[in-house]
Parts: sequence; C-alpha cells; structure tokens
Amino acid sequence: MGVFGQSTERGDDRITPDPAGFLWGMRMVHSGNKEWFMRASAVEFRLRMLINAGIIVLGFWAPWARTWGPTMVFAPRVSLLETLALDLSRMGLVSFAAAAPVVIVCAAFLAGVGAVLRIWGAAYLGTGTVQSPKMQAGAVMADGPYRYVRNPLYIGLWCMTAALAFLMPPSGAMVTMILLTIFQLRLILGEEAFLGERLGESYRDYCHAVPRLFPRLRGAPQRGGQEPHWLRSVLTELTPIGVFVALAFFSWGYDNRLMIRAILISFGLSLVTRAFLPGAPAKQVSEG
Repeated sequence: MGVFGQSTERGDDRITPDPAGFLWGMRMVHSGNKEWFMRASAVEFRLRMLINAGIIVLGFWAPWARTWGPTMVFAPRVSLLETLALDLSRMGLVSFAAAAPVVIVCAAFLAGVGAVLRIWGAAYLGTGTVQSPKMQAGAVMADGPYRYVRNPLYIGLWCMTAALAFLMPPSGAMVTMILLTIFQLRLILGEEAFLGERLGESYRDYCHAVPRLFPRLRGAPQRGGQEPHWLRSVLTELTPIGVFVALAFFSWGYDNRLMIRAILISFGLSLVTRAFLPGAPAKQVSEG
C-alpha cells in the first residue's frame, strides 16, 4: 500500500477534521474504534511469513480430519479438488470426466492471479521492502498495481493460498482460508493505521482514490514514475509461480504428492534466492 515520508514524533502527528478526511481519520486513528482491536501487532508483522506458512501447513495436516481405515492405519484423505469434482458430477451438472478439469482450471486461475499480483506488486514495491521485518518509510506508491488497489501483495497471497487449498482436505481448506483471511485483514489494518498516523492528508487522498481490496480500474491516480525490477521480483516470488505451474500442468495426472513436491521445491528455491539476493531499496510500507 502507499507510504509516507520520514516519520515524526507521535506527539506531532495531526489529522485535521476536514469533511473529506474526518471520518477516515477517526476510523483509522482513534483507539476506541473497533478496527483498533483487529490491527496486527508489531510481532505479528515481523513474523507474518512464518505465521502464513504455519496456517498453510495446518490446512494440509488437518489432524481433525484423519480417519482410521479397516487395517487400523490412517485412510487416505480426499482433497478439496477431488471432492468438488465429485460433488459437481453427483449434482448432475457435468460428468466427473468434465468436472475435474473445470475444478483444475479454477484452481489454476486463482494461482495465476496470485502469481501475477505477487510479481507485479513486488516489482514496484521492491523486494527489500517485501522481505523487511519492519514497516518501511518512503514515498506514496502509485505505480503498477498500487494504482488500482492498495494491497496487491496480500490479495496475491490470498489467491495463491486459495489455490493451494484445492490440494488440502476440505475441512483443512476451510480452516486455512478463515485463519488466513483474518490474519491478512489484521495486517492490512495495522499497516493502514501506521500510515494514517504519519502520512496524514496525502495518505487519505490515496485511500480515497484507491480501494483497499477490490481493484478499481477507473479513476486511478497518475503514475508516480517508479521503475519496476522484474527479474528481482520473479526470483523472489518463485513460490506463487511454483503453485501455478503445479496446478496448471501437474494436476492433470491427479497426483497430489507430485504437485506438493513441486510446490515445496519452488518454496525452497524462493528461500535461497531471498537469502542471497540483495534487497532493493525500500519504497513504502511492507506487505507480506
């Protein structure tokens, strides 16, 4: 999302109660507002990547969904992808042979949207900011996807995880998406409060022009002149690329283990590149 210049002492921050910004300022800054209770703490922000990973692992593990087979060993669990295909065929909407490809295409589409948003957003935001454990101060970002939505990286992560959920047991997928959605909203509210306390009117103007979660193509602010770093972005966002490749190409063999292995390999490669690739200068507040 858009950021601000150098931070000031908290006592010097001001939000002028003008008609255009008073309600926004009260919503984002006043500690008695209900959004205050939903904001992520600094510790949550610092550990956001670990928490996100833990939520995804919990969905795949789903210990509550384990059942015993006739030989007293855990019976194989059916993934959400297979369950949805079976449900579509049982409802008579399409045959199972056609239902499975429909579900695969939907999962691959979500993964593709997630990969595009993650790469696009990181290219403009800067990988140093994306990986930073702390919120960064810079200039208001109004380039790339940030012209149309304030949180493209969070939306991209949500779409990527929704695509991964197709490989989880149905109950694990539901738990993962509920927990992830709550956590992402907490991070977003925490960052917006951080910006609102320091940026003031400039950030309010940006928020009025650009929606928080649902992109708006018309009325986008003018470009800010930031140049994207595509190669650096691709190298550090290998995980969403791996999720897309696994679902778009490997899912046709209906081998969940092969897809999960491919995703784990892309995740490992992403960790390696993030560790050894120098981060670009920070441009704005970090997104996960």
